[in-house]
Amino acid sequence: MEPSINLTTEKARRDYRLVCQAREHNDQKAYADLMGMYREPLYTMLLKMTNSPVDADDLTIETFSKAFSSLHLYSPTNAFSTWLFSIASNHCIDFIRKKRMQTVSINDVASNKDGDVYEYPLPSDLPSPEESMVSKERKAMLHEVVQQIKPRYRRLIEMRYFEELSYEEIAQQLNMPMGTVKVQLLRARNLLSTMMKARREQI
Repeated sequence: MEPSINLTTEKARRDYRLVCQAREHNDQKAYADLMGMYREPLYTMLLKMTNSPVDADDLTIETFSKAFSSLHLYSPTNAFSTWLFSIASNHCIDFIRKKRMQTVSINDVASNKDGDVYEYPLPSDLPSPEESMVSKERKAMLHEVVQQIKPRYRRLIEMRYFEELSYEEIAQQLNMPMGTVKVQLLRARNLLSTMMKARREQI
């Protein structure tokens, strides 16, 4: 018997059925259907919040990652869409806050107790030698870690991030539904992130 739920529309009841299929049966099509229905609306909202297509795209994927890994916490007292957009909004606010903390205004100045004023130097658009070296090391580590994941995930990562193919191009080349491509890429990205984090902690 289903718990007491507040799902008054057919859309909300449909979403709840998909959530149950995803979390109770690990139904890949259910995950893909949820992503297919909400990816564009989420992206649009996050684009308005960040004014950056790249950030909005990353945050959209990260929102689904957070939501799908927390489906066991979802309560049908509210519609799934409400819950999902709340996760996206909170995640985006955290992202913006952290990004602002890392950004120093070119007009900012600081002074010591003697009254000496210091201006923050303008950051260079070119990477420093140290940054270039770190970037090369990260890329080398990424390629090495990618070789350790399952072949089906490895190919998706290579096509999306190394060959920079679109979702449509990947789906066409692999003869897979686009929803399945997106779900498997999400899982591949999560797996890769976990492995990269573990690798960095070992260094």
